[in-house]
Amino acid sequence: MSRFRHRCTALGLAAAVVVLAAPAAVATPPVAPPVQQARPMPDKSIAFYVGKNRTEHGATLLGGFGHEPSSHWLEIVPRQQHEPGSTITVGATEEADLPGRLTQIPQVPETAKYITSNYSEFAGFPAPLTNGGLNEFQVAARDVWSDSRPELVEMTPPGQTGPHYSDLSRIAMERAHSAREAVEILGELIDEHGYTTYGGNSHLFADADEGWVFIEFAGGKGLWAAERLGPDDVRVSYPGYIGDFPLDYQDNPDYAGSPNLIDFAVEQGWWDPASGKPFNLQQVYGTPFPGHPGKSSPDDEAPWRHPPTLEEELWKLGDVSLVDMQRMVRDPRWSDDRSGYGQVAELKPDLPHPDLATLWVANTAAVTAPYIPFHIGAETVPPEYSQHRYLASGAAANYLSPEYAAQEATRSATYLSKRLMYYTCDRPEVFLTDVTQALEGFEARIMAEIGETERKAAEAYAAGDAQRARALLTDWSNGWAMEGVDLTEYLVNDVEARTKERFGIRRPAVEPPPGVTAKAESLDMSLPEGSISARDRVHCDLGNGWAEGSTVDRKGQVGDPDAVPDYHAAARTDNSVPWLPIAIAAAAGLLIGAGAVLLTRRRVG
Repeated sequence: MSRFRHRCTALGLAAAVVVLAAPAAVATPPVAPPVQQARPMPDKSIAFYVGKNRTEHGATLLGGFGHEPSSHWLEIVPRQQHEPGSTITVGATEEADLPGRLTQIPQVPETAKYITSNYSEFAGFPAPLTNGGLNEFQVAARDVWSDSRPELVEMTPPGQTGPHYSDLSRIAMERAHSAREAVEILGELIDEHGYTTYGGNSHLFADADEGWVFIEFAGGKGLWAAERLGPDDVRVSYPGYIGDFPLDYQDNPDYAGSPNLIDFAVEQGWWDPASGKPFNLQQVYGTPFPGHPGKSSPDDEAPWRHPPTLEEELWKLGDVSLVDMQRMVRDPRWSDDRSGYGQVAELKPDLPHPDLATLWVANTAAVTAPYIPFHIGAETVPPEYSQHRYLASGAAANYLSPEYAAQEATRSATYLSKRLMYYTCDRPEVFLTDVTQALEGFEARIMAEIGETERKAAEAYAAGDAQRARALLTDWSNGWAMEGVDLTEYLVNDVEARTKERFGIRRPAVEPPPGVTAKAESLDMSLPEGSISARDRVHCDLGNGWAEGSTVDRKGQVGDPDAVPDYHAAARTDNSVPWLPIAIAAAAGLLIGAGAVLLTRRRVG
């Protein structure tokens, strides 16, 4: 073919591009807001426990989330063997609010497989951080704040050493075969290595039979305590708390604690054995129940911050279902901009294979993110659910490593759900009901399939084909995860279009400081320092949580699959991709190219 024919064909194709490019709008990729320094807020993580005798299908339920203004991502960590003499780094640095020192402690020869949500930022605590998750022995964990009394915080020595809250959560996932064993492991670690604190903390562990509340106190004295939760119990940790504690706890199978737990309180004059008063851990070592910033009675302005009130809500639900627990975690009263993810573990006593243990995960605040079930047998998560630089610590100060270019290029499930939150919560009275119905309908579709998928996997395991079973579970969860990304993207586009059509994009009502010429849109986007209320940040709460009724009011309802929009059809007819002009332009280009070829042939002839 002559150069002329090459050129004409190229010109024809170029014409197609020109015809397309002229009328088409150029899509601008979303720009992540700058990373802001983490700052304490007046309410934090939350956990819900319901014993198996109080649930619809006889499975222990554990739900909750962590509260951090940080990047979050999902990870399935495989079972691993470790060389003799292997160690792990624990503790905090001098950058922590209560400065610490990093040290090494021994690693065990083998660690378990587990699913967790990692995050990147808590001042002085090295990333990646975790608040728990679910391991292959069907032990679930939730990490929850629990402030120690101010005197203990003041006692905390500079350069404190020992594992911190996230170290303990991760170690429990790596090593525990039961909730009770998680308590034993953590207690032994603190007794031997000490504890690095940010001011007090707690954990809520559960398995198919029981739960345990574990509290570690500030002060550098190695103080810790634990209480068993039975199959008939419910508990809301907000904060984690333990009330009256038996003096013979070391001989009581329902309690555990550090050897100095009572003696130290007596030495400090915080409890008098001769007073006749019970040894109440919250009163002795904590803050006024339910602790800062919670309310002291159910009659206060925000009763939902009062754990006994929330426990009463769980009791009113009767036999609690998986959907009930998902709604509790999703509730807009606390699922907001600082909710890093949502997790619900359904811990069944009669699994046909351990790999069928399941953690339902919302990639960020569940109020605007779908729950996706991941079985322990699954081996990977889609890169869309892996780490991205949105809200990642230090992202604004560094360039991206080329090793992570492809991963970063994928659609971030977290960022999509955050965008949906910001649009929805800007006008929740208009959009929240539609978004909630779409998410619950989507989850109803998953629940309609999960039983058959687990049956097929169980048959493969029974036949000795674990590889096929794990591939099935991986493909199934990953498929629904990507469906969740597509649905979320559709909802973002839909709510955005409706917002622009009906209201326009609301401009920030912020006045630049005197002498500053930059417009409000270019100023610091972080929450003002004077904001002390949970309602000051982005949230969708309309007063009672939901747009239409509370979780108790909606008991017995399930998601309606018909409420899910046809997001696949929307993708095929997306106006941002004008396929008809593309086809016309391409055809025109090919005609021009063909004409050039014929003209060349005539001239040659």
